Amino acid sequence: MHYFLTGATGFVGGRLARRLVDDGHEVTALVRSPGKATDLEEYGVELVAGDITDGSSMREAMAGTDGVFHLAAWYRLGVDDPELAEQVNVEGTRNVLELVDKLDIPKAVYTSTLAVNSDTHGVRVDEDYRFEGEHLSIYDETKWRAHYEVADPMADDGVPIVTVMPGVIYGPGDTSQMRDLWVDWLQGDLPVIPRETAYCWSHVDDVVDAHVAAMEEGEPGEDYIIAGEPYTLVEAMAIASNIVGKEAPRAISPRWFRGMAMLAGVAERFVSLPETYSSEALRVLGGATYLGDNAKAKRELGLQHRPFQDGLREVLEHEQAQLGLE
Repeated sequence: MHYFLTGATGFVGGRLARRLVDDGHEVTALVRSPGKATDLEEYGVELVAGDITDGSSMREAMAGTDGVFHLAAWYRLGVDDPELAEQVNVEGTRNVLELVDKLDIPKAVYTSTLAVNSDTHGVRVDEDYRFEGEHLSIYDETKWRAHYEVADPMADDGVPIVTVMPGVIYGPGDTSQMRDLWVDWLQGDLPVIPRETAYCWSHVDDVVDAHVAAMEEGEPGEDYIIAGEPYTLVEAMAIASNIVGKEAPRAISPRWFRGMAMLAGVAERFVSLPETYSSEALRVLGGATYLGDNAKAKRELGLQHRPFQDGLREVLEHEQAQLGLE
């Protein structure tokens, strides 16, 4: 099979591109700077210069392929750039999926996120749930619009789109702010964490498996939550503490984080704050839960997730090695 892939230079996209090559498929990846993706080229991935915000830049490369994986997205908490988030997450998704339709591509897998549901207030919602309200971040809001204003309506009109919804993705090589949390803790720079804040944790390789299964087994027009099992941040840190033998940060009320988010919002009118201390990042930490029920994906895609303890051990050993810690 010949697959077209966006987001191949990202954490999940890079792993997926290599997995597809290992499985014997041809892979064409859209990248903005091919010179910065030579590792993928050396692995056997064909690189095409382009950008999802410019539909014409990917039309020729996508034509005639057997399937499209659309993973490219803008993500960063605490970076106030709604115009760029809109351009990439919403309009970029529209450009990719419209080409899937115009070029008669047999199937597309679109990577959405559990964050479209914003704070689920401790409930593990399923694919029938639809959040209506004010989002906690620009990322949440723009991914919601891409999901419900672009991907789902096009799928309803017959475009063969399968939508997958990961939760928090972790693993060696992560560059997100979640990785910063583990590094700060290992270095002794994370004194406190909020109670109640919770996520569904997915190892990157399990997320890649789920994408492949969605392409091979997923039903067009369907959404699949491919998130792992839920753990609060306090529970995750307790597991990490047992693995490393290092005391976990002190757990405090999420009200402190919500209060700091309000103060940061005022300060941001006058100065730029570090991303970690932005009002947006503090709101997301302030007791929010991003939880989803993956029963449908287990049943229809054969979704499996490794035990969180095993995956987290791999991450912590990797980060300790990177930091030169025993």
